[in-house]
Order: sequence, then C-alpha cells, then structure tokens
Amino acid sequence: MISTRKPRIGLLGLMHGLYDKSQPDLPAEQEGFARALADRLKDEAVVDFPGAAKDRGLIEKYVKYFNEKEYDGIMVVNLLYSPGMRVVQALQKNTLPLLLANVQPLPGVTKEWNWRLLTTNQGIHGIQDTANMIARAGLHPTIVTEDWESGAFKFIFADWAMAASAFQRLKGMKVAIFGRMPDMGDILGDDAAFYRKLGLEVNHETIGAVYRLMEGLSPKEIDMQVAEDRRNFAVDAQLSAESHRYAAALQLAFEKFMQERGYSGFTAFFNIFKEDGRFKQLPILGASNLLAKGFGYAAEGDTNVLALTVIGHLLVGNPHFTEMYSLDFGRDAALLSHMGEGNWKVARKDRPIRLIDRPLDIGERDNPPTPVYSAQPGRATLLSLVAVQGEMYRLVVSQGTILDSEEIPGIPMNYSFFKPDSGIRKSMNTWLECGGTHHQVLFLGDQARRFKVLCDIARIEYVEA
Repeated sequence: MISTRKPRIGLLGLMHGLYDKSQPDLPAEQEGFARALADRLKDEAVVDFPGAAKDRGLIEKYVKYFNEKEYDGIMVVNLLYSPGMRVVQALQKNTLPLLLANVQPLPGVTKEWNWRLLTTNQGIHGIQDTANMIARAGLHPTIVTEDWESGAFKFIFADWAMAASAFQRLKGMKVAIFGRMPDMGDILGDDAAFYRKLGLEVNHETIGAVYRLMEGLSPKEIDMQVAEDRRNFAVDAQLSAESHRYAAALQLAFEKFMQERGYSGFTAFFNIFKEDGRFKQLPILGASNLLAKGFGYAAEGDTNVLALTVIGHLLVGNPHFTEMYSLDFGRDAALLSHMGEGNWKVARKDRPIRLIDRPLDIGERDNPPTPVYSAQPGRATLLSLVAVQGEMYRLVVSQGTILDSEEIPGIPMNYSFFKPDSGIRKSMNTWLECGGTHHQVLFLGDQARRFKVLCDIARIEYVEA
C-alpha cells in the first residue's frame, strides 16, 4: 500500500563569504530570512536549512549532505550575491530535483530604499549568475519567481515538493505484471527504458503464487473483508454469499502477494485466470478495493497506466483507472468506463455505491461482483502516459468536468461523463495526434499543474488535449 508523507527538502542558501568582512551583520540577517522562509513552508514540507553556503566547499558539503540524507529535492535561494561558478561541481554530482526560488525578503522598492536594502534584496542579481551556470551545465531545474510570502508561492512550492517526492519515491518501488493482452499496442513499451526513466521496477510474475495465498486464507479473514464491503457498498440481494466471499478471498490474496513481495501495484491480463484453470472469477472487486486502499492497478498488462496510478497515489491521491468507451456529442463529452475496475473513492456522494452480481462474458469465468457508481460531478483531470520510443515518454492531459448525469440502469459497472474544457472534438483530435492511449487515469479536481511539474522534473513531454 502506498503511504503518503510530507516531502523533505534541503534549502541551499547561497551568499558570498566576503560579506562577513564588508558587512558582517548582513549574513546573520539573511540566514534569518532563510529560516523564516523554511518556517513559512513547514505545512507543505520539512525544509532543512543547515546554514548559509558561503563558498564552494560549503556548497558541495551541503549538496552532498542533502543527497546522503535522501531528501526529495533541493531548493536553491540566493540570500545575497554568490558567484555562479561555485555551484557547478556540486550540482553536477547531485541526484535530487532542483527548484530555483527567485525570491527576496521584501516584495517591492519604496522611497525609503537604501544601500543596505539594495544589498539584502539582490537575489535576482545572484540567481541569474547561478541559473546561467546551471543551464550551461545541461541541468533542468524548476524555476519560480514570486513573493515568498504570497499564497501563490506556497502553492507552487507545494506542487514542486510533492512532484519531487513522488519522483524520488518511485525509484524505490516495484509493480507486478501477470501477462499482457496480445496485439494491444498502446500498452507496450521498453521495460528497461521504463525503469531507467521512472525508476519504477516492473517484474513479470506467475499467477500461481496468488492462488496459493488464496488457499491459505482463514474464514475469519474473508468474513472481515465481506463485512467491510457491506459497510462501503449497498450489496444487491442477487449477489450470492458464495460469490462475494470468493471475490473477497481473491482480493486478499492479491493484497498479501503485494505486501509479502514489496509491490505497490499490479496489472493482469484477464485471460490468465481462464488459462490457469483454477480461478472462478476475475478480480473486478479486488482491483477496485485495492485501488481505494492505496495500491496501483491497471488492466490487461498495461504498465504505463499502472505507473500513473502509483504516481497518482503519491502525488494527488485516489487515482481512478478508466477508459473512454463512447463519445456523446450532445453532451460534448466522453463516457468513461471499463470492465468494472476503478477507484470507488471518486464516487458521487449523493448516491449509494451498489455491489451487484454482474454477468461478464470476458474471461469466461463466473459472474464477478462489481461496484456500480458514477464519479463526483465537478472539476476533473484525465491523463494518459504514452511510451513514444525508448526513454521518450509523453503525458497527455485533459482538464474538464465530470457531468451531473442521470443514472443509466443498463450499464453494469462504474461510468461517468467527462467533458473536456477544449470540447470533445478538439480534445480527441489532439489526444489521437499525440498517441494518447485507450486506458487512462482520472483524478477529481484540477490536478494538471502538479503533473506538469513532475514532467519537468522527469523530462517527460507534457501535452494538454
């Protein structure tokens, strides 16, 4: 299960050591500014300011320290002027995401301005030199110019810190794949390139290990999961206790498998359950519950979208696996659905989530218990991760609205109408031109900005459709 935590950021505060001689009171004053800046951001991240970096040796020492502590990123601030050449060697050895924060203590120049205030508010002077050296070294930091006491600065910093944390944490994660659907092209990519790009390890596993874990479950464990489902869902009377218990056991087996082997998510091709011969159902309910509990999931062996659900848990929370089933030109929207898997935590609050006995001919197994709901109406963001070639990846993003639609009794799975801000015609044209995939991840709210920052850090192309 993917847990959330506050990002940990190192603050690299730059200044020239000559100020200790020429204006000895200024370094202490500007270090106070750095501590005030760290305190301002304490709700968004743990910010560590070890002291002003006044020469190349200290810069290299602090950057090494931040890396050894395995922080999520480094925020660089010019507290006073500092020669740009001093940062080059340190940052070339750095492995953490960078934020150049172009800030100064005071937000504006007044008629009371004097030489001292000019000196303490010349961050732009120093950071231009610093940024020039960083750019010429081939590095790509995130850059923000803003009043440090503004809400806008906190929002931007929070997005960057969460994106940096997600990018760093991905490097310690792995996901499991149980087969891929033959001839489905847009789920494919180079697994080795995927690992080099994102740091997320993909391992091919056999489904027999899951079956053995199912066999070892106690009746009490299954009872507890069934009881939890009854708290979360309105269980249809047509759903037999035997079918529900089997779905609960299948879920628990996948969960134990991931916990025991350290996986953050899984994807499976539906035919492996038939071909194995021992499974009675597809894990429709299990995938839905595990997404809601904090695991990643995608169907049919799609590791690209599986990665997006893992990233989604780290970056935003409550990723919903889905795909575009049909277009509705009257609504100017796409109908989102899939075989039944999805994160029911995105469900609208004014209707119960039904758990039904759902006939499903795909996979040639028994009816899988399936949650039925629609996503909460309001702002939403839909994303697709495209494996272009090798380590070239593209994130296709559509911002829009989940419509407040009527119930459609004949749809036996979760469904929602997503209306892109750009209109369904323009959005789909761009989506197709960019190779947007047929599996997607939906998030409630406007989340594009945070994903844009992640793309900047990971050097992934970002396109809005």
